[in-house]
Amino acid sequence: MKKILLTATAFLMLFSCQNDQTESTVSATNAIARRSCASQDVLAEQLKADPTLALRMNQIEAFTQKSMLTNRLVNGKVVIPVVVNVLYRTAAENISDAQIQSQIDVLNKDYTATNPDFSSTPAEFAGVAANIGITFELVKINRKSTTKTSWGTRDAMKKTKQGGLDPTSPSTNLNLWACTIGGGILGYAQFPGGSLATDGVVIDSNYFGLSSAASYPYNLGRTASHEVGHWMNLRHIWGDASCGDDLVSDTPVAKTSNFGVPTYPYVSTCLPAHNEMTMNYMDYTDDRGMFMFTNGQKARMTALFVSGGARAGFGI
Repeated sequence: MKKILLTATAFLMLFSCQNDQTESTVSATNAIARRSCASQDVLAEQLKADPTLALRMNQIEAFTQKSMLTNRLVNGKVVIPVVVNVLYRTAAENISDAQIQSQIDVLNKDYTATNPDFSSTPAEFAGVAANIGITFELVKINRKSTTKTSWGTRDAMKKTKQGGLDPTSPSTNLNLWACTIGGGILGYAQFPGGSLATDGVVIDSNYFGLSSAASYPYNLGRTASHEVGHWMNLRHIWGDASCGDDLVSDTPVAKTSNFGVPTYPYVSTCLPAHNEMTMNYMDYTDDRGMFMFTNGQKARMTALFVSGGARAGFGI
């Protein structure tokens, strides 16, 4: 388990990593070999474009740590209103109302630990496996026809002037965009602290909700469970660094991202030897291989919704 020691310098370093993805790779083939989430890459670009973002995120992190230490967390029921923005060129991209509702249903199960596979949590982790206690309510679906074949990860889908759809009341609604992202990206989210004009989560329409068998192994709606976790201030389980820190004390240190469905126990090469929590929603495993959050992750998420929290506007 990890001991969290947070400094401003360390926090800024945490969000400085980026990879060599370019706009050309985003517009490439959409064939998915392994899960790929662009949230960290998008954050790196936002940090470069807006020097004040790091300061806001440091403030949010300091508030989160204080709330967790003082147990000043949500003790009421948090219900997140959801607006889904569908951008489509083909009939397949114009996903049905039923498929959209299936995604809301998956989120509700995964965030209340009522998903049937939650019972598969290994005994080793049963003591920290959490019911986040946050639910989601679909309030609106917006649809727009487009000629774009892919949208990339530069937030064009979130801007009406660029052919997309502006978010609806983002301070009080979780906006989801369903569209073809391209470049093998399943989805990405904006972390707390970013601009309200681009706040929300983007999911490739092929992996939105309970999708077709052709979307296997990402056909169970867990891409949104993962990305909404980012929207609620969770990092990847490996901390986006070799044996990195995800700022959660009850998630075992992970060497790097895991793919497929690793057989438990999966022994980490990070020292001292221990088993990795590959079934956590914030890893990169297949949809059927992820099925739990932890109490520490719950504390990070719920701290957003208390008075003074970054998403307090959602209320209780």
